[in-house]
Amino acid sequence: MSTTPGVSFRKDGTKTFIPLENNPEVFAKLIHNLGVSEKLGFYDVYSIDEPELLAMIPRPVHALVFITPAPMWARVRENDPGSKELSYDGSGPDEPVVWYKQTIGHACGLIALLHSVSNGTAKSFINTNSILDKILKETQDLKPLQRANHLYNSIELEKAHMAAAVTGDTIAPASEEPSGYHFISFVKGQDGHLYDLEGGWGGPVDCGTLDDESNDINASFTPGFLLYGGYFLRACPGASTDLTEFSL
Repeated sequence: MSTTPGVSFRKDGTKTFIPLENNPEVFAKLIHNLGVSEKLGFYDVYSIDEPELLAMIPRPVHALVFITPAPMWARVRENDPGSKELSYDGSGPDEPVVWYKQTIGHACGLIALLHSVSNGTAKSFINTNSILDKILKETQDLKPLQRANHLYNSIELEKAHMAAAVTGDTIAPASEEPSGYHFISFVKGQDGHLYDLEGGWGGPVDCGTLDDESNDINASFTPGFLLYGGYFLRACPGASTDLTEFSL
């Protein structure tokens, strides 16, 4: 039983965290708590097709975090045969990406940030012997469920998450209530492909190739994002016809 303030347990015994607020400062605090260099941070993306607004984002872009309302996420998952059939069981250093299955309640934000800094060029900014460095080394060869159990039982990870989560301004939902949103990370894999990583799916989703000559995901990401965001909207009749219900 956890003694970390704010951690609760559902009736079925599932450990539940205070969900992360959609706030770049909260995101940055968490990854820095985990041992990622303060050279890395998070920034709001105000447009995916206006050069002037995109130019405001520091380069290179190592990962993108996409936030979607839970009902839309659920509808897409329900209607996507591919997601139901996806059953990933990979492990080891030769896998194109590191993927974490989510078993902690209200931790989809945490899992998205772990995906963002455990893969691609961001991985090189993890400080040696830090919490995240140890997690990566200790779970590299573990299968997804074993890796998830390691995260679930990590008191250091729990404390780092909660220290960041309590700095948010919004009121956290009760442990039995849905958080309202899902967080998805997009990263560049070792094979040069763009991957959709989300702990509630069956594994990493290969979204296709990126520009091999660029480490900046944003340089070749926009077409894929438009298709992906459009897919969410098409899967949810009655949803807004723009992307204002989403966040990046």
